[in-house]
Amino acid sequence: MKVLLIGGGGREHALGWKIMQSPLVDELVSAPGNPGLAKLGRCVPVDGEDVPALMALAEKERPGLVVIGPEVPLAAGLADQLRAQNIAVFGPSAKAAQLEGSKAFTKEFCARHAIPTAAYKVVKTPEEAEAFLQTLTAPYVLKADGLAAGKGVVIADTMAEAVLAARDMLSGQFGTASQTLVIEEFMHGVEASFFALSDGKTVMPLIAVQDHKRAFDRDQGPNTGGMGAFSPVTHMDAVMTKRVMDEIIMPTVSGMQAEGHPFCGILFAGLMIGPTGPRLIEYNVRFGDPECQVLMMRLQSDLVPLLLACATGDLDALAPPVWTDAACATVIMAAKGYPGAYEKNLPLTLPAETGQGRNIQIFQAGTALDEAGHLVSAGGRVLAVTALAPTLKEAVGAAYQEIDRIDFAGGFYRRDIGIKVSS
Repeated sequence: MKVLLIGGGGREHALGWKIMQSPLVDELVSAPGNPGLAKLGRCVPVDGEDVPALMALAEKERPGLVVIGPEVPLAAGLADQLRAQNIAVFGPSAKAAQLEGSKAFTKEFCARHAIPTAAYKVVKTPEEAEAFLQTLTAPYVLKADGLAAGKGVVIADTMAEAVLAARDMLSGQFGTASQTLVIEEFMHGVEASFFALSDGKTVMPLIAVQDHKRAFDRDQGPNTGGMGAFSPVTHMDAVMTKRVMDEIIMPTVSGMQAEGHPFCGILFAGLMIGPTGPRLIEYNVRFGDPECQVLMMRLQSDLVPLLLACATGDLDALAPPVWTDAACATVIMAAKGYPGAYEKNLPLTLPAETGQGRNIQIFQAGTALDEAGHLVSAGGRVLAVTALAPTLKEAVGAAYQEIDRIDFAGGFYRRDIGIKVSS
């Protein structure tokens, strides 16, 4: 079977790496892909957000399955158009993708279906924002309603900072994504990222991963798309997982079905586990990045039948996936300046052989080849160095040892991924 993979980041490299382990797959085509994916199959220079060009590519290639990695083409309706052409696709419709594409939609959906989440208000003017902020206590959480590449959240420590942030966001800090804001109460507890597959009616839980959002050590600096992740997550035990499924995931899938927008794909629930149990922070409608790298390393089952079953509505016919008991950690190497302005075309050299075979992988994200064929940086998050080991402490240690073998003078990384839990 031929698989067409949409996207070119670290998440897609990890998905492609796992897809090509399936005996069902004999060809992988990635659009646009990256140098890491080029070692797994054919990359075509089609922008992963250009829906008409992606449709033309799919109609030309006629793959047995299309796997959509990023959120932007999902929100733009790529999955709908593929289904209309009878091409099997893993990914939700544009209507279902509103769970990520609009924070306001999700908060209002949660209210309709009694899904636990933070108290909130949707605002469109600085005056509305300030009035609601006055009802809250510090710190203050402000979110761009639309897609902002994982960076559209501001946590302000003081009222003055919150009011200024609201004005900046509504004035275009995140473009059209922040024309509307969701302001929330700050939730206390420990975070987790939980994943579940759905074909629109059947739901299959996966596992939890813990992400590190802030740019610098000790959770300092601005929010990013993610600077590292690890699994397993000790506070997501069997009891808490059941509560998340019963109180958050299942009501979401049944609610979307009842509202006429069945969800087919991967639900990624950002959770806050507090004194009263789990509450939803936000939804994503695609595999997380860098959480996906951890998931793919720990997954022992064949990924492709799971993706196909979601696309065809046959998830109830499959057994739950099998996971290794080993721990996994991934550390992001980013270009200096990220998530702000950063240079591109910075030289980097990877080890000739990566660590211990499949137990250590370097997933490429923002990379490219220069005219001489040398690897250079091409984005903010450049590499995801991922290690599997019997314990989290060993996995973290192995990832950092592998980083020491990488020559990337223009990069930086956090030195405390998973340390608080593994030490």
